[in-house]
Amino acid sequence: MNALPILPTMGVGSYASPGWFISGQRRAREGDFGPGDLDELYEDATRIAIADQIEAGLDVISDGELRRQRFVFEVFGKLRGLKRVPPLRKLGVPGYDMAPHFAPDGAVSAPDGLGVIDDFETLKRLAPGHRLKVALPGPLTFAGFMETGGRDTGAIIDELVGIVRTELAGLTAAGADYIQLDEPGLPERPFGLSLEDSVAVINRATAGFTVRRAVHVCFGNNAGRPMADRDIARLVPALMTLDAEEVSLEYANREMAQLETVGALAKRFDVGVGVLDVKNFHIETPQTIAERIAQCLKHTPAERLRVTADCGFSALPRGLARRKMAAMVDGARRARLALGP
Repeated sequence: MNALPILPTMGVGSYASPGWFISGQRRAREGDFGPGDLDELYEDATRIAIADQIEAGLDVISDGELRRQRFVFEVFGKLRGLKRVPPLRKLGVPGYDMAPHFAPDGAVSAPDGLGVIDDFETLKRLAPGHRLKVALPGPLTFAGFMETGGRDTGAIIDELVGIVRTELAGLTAAGADYIQLDEPGLPERPFGLSLEDSVAVINRATAGFTVRRAVHVCFGNNAGRPMADRDIARLVPALMTLDAEEVSLEYANREMAQLETVGALAKRFDVGVGVLDVKNFHIETPQTIAERIAQCLKHTPAERLRVTADCGFSALPRGLARRKMAAMVDGARRARLALGP
């Protein structure tokens, strides 16, 4: 497997769904598909997601998360010991207050795992010879869509950490060497946890694993909308205590504001900087991407910088995601040329 170039490019994890895939899911919910048909639907969509990334020229490939399309919400279906809480609002524009929420009615468990290990096996099979990254929700993000149900919050957190660690252990056993926890739950913390205590929860999930451990922190992307205060500087002191090798954050949709925070983070981590705005239908030019990378390089050595999008591509149409990915890859190529030999 080839070594990664300087300024490697990658997506965050999720990929835009083909239109026929969304239509197929609706037909499946109506009972029109058998189990074999459904497996074929997901297999074909995953092939497309991987092929689009390879065609665009990304240096690190993910599975696209199409079997867990709605990020943490689909994965909740793997958990036991929860009951669904009806949303307070069902009418109008989509938002986090319409998203599924849950309350425990017993110990929370995932007896059959979260499904990410099977997705990684598919990724290995469909993208041989490429550097692979697998992403999954972290414990804070699960907790962020849960009520306590009268249970002790520490016990709930312990159960969620255990579930995530079991999945991470299975992934490493399956050969995954680059694993990312997605934690949009960090800026908008569950159960009244402090920033410091929240990072300690993440560290409990990642501790002891010898693979490359990345933590993605964003401000939410449900229907292209955030859910938290988008001040990155307030997060940095706590982020510096993460037990990980890499941290990634969103900057592009904030017009690269607070980019100086990359310098502090790069003293401890490789930093994935979002230079591509996935909450915007505007298509960046390669020159814009190259200029954003040049801005980043004023704060961090090139060896510490990873070029990525603000968040996953799942809230974008596929055609738009493809064009944005191509622009990001071309912009990174220009930035590498500007660095010289």
